[in-house]
Amino acid sequence: MSKIVAYLTFNGKCQEAMTYYQDVLGGELTLQSVQGFPVEARCPTGEEHQIMHSSLIKGDMVLMASDMVGPSGFRPGNTIALALQCDTADEINTYFTKLAEGGQVLHPLAKQPWGALFGVLADKYGVAWMLNHELKAVS
Repeated sequence: MSKIVAYLTFNGKCQEAMTYYQDVLGGELTLQSVQGFPVEARCPTGEEHQIMHSSLIKGDMVLMASDMVGPSGFRPGNTIALALQCDTADEINTYFTKLAEGGQVLHPLAKQPWGALFGVLADKYGVAWMLNHELKAVS
């Protein structure tokens, strides 16, 4: 079943904030820095240790976050997106197409280095959506 998850943006304080949330809520925290991913080459010097993606998981509770700021920059109020985890490629394509109608595609659906089909958009109401579908390894 598809799942919607809150996705926060911290503009340089992601590790600090997510560690705090782990202390408060418990759970398993995973942090992935920009270093080693293709996006590292586009980041300003000194930002390679910022967090590209993090997740805090405790049972069914999931909180995701990043230091990566969209093209409009960091502004209080644009620091949360809804992350929609999709089960199939058909599902992610359908949701992405429908949510993009009247909205703005910020990052087209594309295969990503972490092994997923991923895209970002703002819907016609200005709500930010991050859609992700984990691709299965072909053996």
